[in-house]
Amino acid sequence: MPGIGDKSDDKDKKLEPAKLQDFDAEVRIERLWKASIGKGLGRKYLRLDPAVLADRVYAADGYGVVEARDRFTGKRVWRTSIGKARRGRTGRLRMVPRIRLFDRRDVSFVSGGVGAGGGFVLIGTVEGHLVALSAADGGEVWRAYVGSEILSRPAAGDGAVLVHTLDGRLLALEQDDGAVRWSHDNQVPILTLRGSASPVFVGDIVYAGFDNGMVSAIKTDNGEPLWEHRVMLPEGRSELDRMVDIDGSPLVEGPVLYVVSYQGRLKALRRADGAPLWQQEISSHLDLATGYGHVYVVDDTDVVIAIDQQSAEEVWRQGGLYRRKLSSPVAFSNYLVVGDDEGYLHVLAQSDGRFLARRKLDGKGIRSGMAVADGRTLYFLGNSGALHAIEIEAR
Repeated sequence: MPGIGDKSDDKDKKLEPAKLQDFDAEVRIERLWKASIGKGLGRKYLRLDPAVLADRVYAADGYGVVEARDRFTGKRVWRTSIGKARRGRTGRLRMVPRIRLFDRRDVSFVSGGVGAGGGFVLIGTVEGHLVALSAADGGEVWRAYVGSEILSRPAAGDGAVLVHTLDGRLLALEQDDGAVRWSHDNQVPILTLRGSASPVFVGDIVYAGFDNGMVSAIKTDNGEPLWEHRVMLPEGRSELDRMVDIDGSPLVEGPVLYVVSYQGRLKALRRADGAPLWQQEISSHLDLATGYGHVYVVDDTDVVIAIDQQSAEEVWRQGGLYRRKLSSPVAFSNYLVVGDDEGYLHVLAQSDGRFLARRKLDGKGIRSGMAVADGRTLYFLGNSGALHAIEIEAR
C-alpha cells in the first residue's frame, strides 16, 4: 500500500483516460447507414481508413476482405479478398501472402490501406505486397512485392502509385503494372513508433514524412528530391527519448505544408522550398486537419489543440478527451470530429473547441481515420469492422 505522501496514486490518475462529462448537445449525430466489412481490425494496432472515390466508398478489414459500397445507400457494389490465391490475366498463380504473426491468435495481414485513385483501390500487407484492384469491379489488376511491411495508406497520382514502407523507403510504382519507377531511401532509427506517414500528392510533387524526423518534397516523374527539412532533431540519451517519427501525413493547404512529429514540433513550411514559417512545440503521431483558419492537432496525450495558421498562436485546447486514444481529427462545415477507443464519436466546434455532440457507434472503438464527401457526409470504419455513414444535423 502506498504510504503517506506517496505520489504513485497521483501518477496513476494522470495516466487514466478522462471520464466523459455531461454537456448540452447543440447538434445531433445522424447515422445514414451501417454495413459490416469482413471481420474487423483484429487485435493488432491497425488503422485502415476508408476511401471515397466518386459515388463509392471503399473499405477493408484486417483479413483481406475489400468492399465497395454505394456511398449514398450503403448497398454493396462488389466484394473481394486479396488473401486468396487467384489466377491473373497471364494465367500465373498469385500466391497468398505469407503471414508473420505478431499475435498467433490473430492472423490479420492487411496493414496499409485503403488508397484510391487513378481507377484503383490500393491495399498493402505486412509481408510487403501492394495490391491494386480495379475500382470498378474489384478485380485484381496487379500485385507488387516492395520488400517491407506497408503500414501507411498508398497514394495514386501523376501516373504513379506511391507507397511508404516500414524500412524507410518511398517507392513510386508505375500505375499500369506496378513496376518500380524509382525509390527514395531514408535511414530508419533503431527505435520507432509502429506506423508510417502516408505520402501526399499535389500536382507532380509528392510530400512525405519519415521516422527520422525529416519531410521531403520529391518529383514524381523521376524521384528527384526538391528539398528536405528536419522537423525535429533527435535528442536525449536513450533511443526512446530520441524518437521523432513523422507518422501523420503532411497536410497541404495553398502554398503552405503543415507537418508534426512525435516528441517534436508542429511546423508550417513554405511548399516552394521547405523554408520554415513558424513552429510550435507539440508532440503527435496522428494526421492534422485545418479549418476556420486553424490547424488542428491531437497531441500524444489526446488533448485537441487549435493553432492559428497565420500567427502560430494557440487559439484553444480541449482536454476533455485526455488519454482516450483518439483517432485523427477531421474538419468539415463548422465541426471537428474525432473517435475514441470506447467507440464514441465526438463533435467539437471549430470556433472554440466546445463539445457539440457525442454518440457511441462502435463497441470495439474507433481508431482509423475518416473520410468526408460533399462537405457533409462522414465515413469511418470502426474496429469491429462496421462501416458507418453519418451526418451532423441541427437539433
